[in-house]
Amino acid sequence: MVLALVLLGCAVLLLALGLFVFGLRRRLIQRPGGTFDCSLRWNAPQAAEGAGNGGKGWVYGVSRYSGDRIEWFRVFSYAPRPRRLLEREAIEVLERRTPQGEEELALLSDSVILACSLRGTRVEMAMSEDALTGFLAWLEAAPPGQRVNVA
Repeated sequence: MVLALVLLGCAVLLLALGLFVFGLRRRLIQRPGGTFDCSLRWNAPQAAEGAGNGGKGWVYGVSRYSGDRIEWFRVFSYAPRPRRLLEREAIEVLERRTPQGEEELALLSDSVILACSLRGTRVEMAMSEDALTGFLAWLEAAPPGQRVNVA
């Protein structure tokens, strides 16, 4: 009986520690500022192909502006480094659309999907209307001489 209580106590302690580290990581990511919630779908299918794909492939994350790039972190991860780096000069905006079908369930409410090309890879980013406005302004604020394509 005592052994069972000790094991249960250790399990609860490990769970609490894991949740604490998880929250601490999120705080450290947001500390420098310039962060926004952004779901990401890498190697996204074309719009016609994606009709049957529904809400599959979306990963919830947090993005952070860092100079001429965006660092994208998975929300449900302990990794201290960003999972993806999106460089401003490589981003080409293709289209903007609203979530359709099962995507409405997979994404945060009131999300707008921005389809981009990143060095030949189709990437879809879902974010709030306010975050989209900031993202497009960041793209357009590229230094002189950089090619920027904002649809």
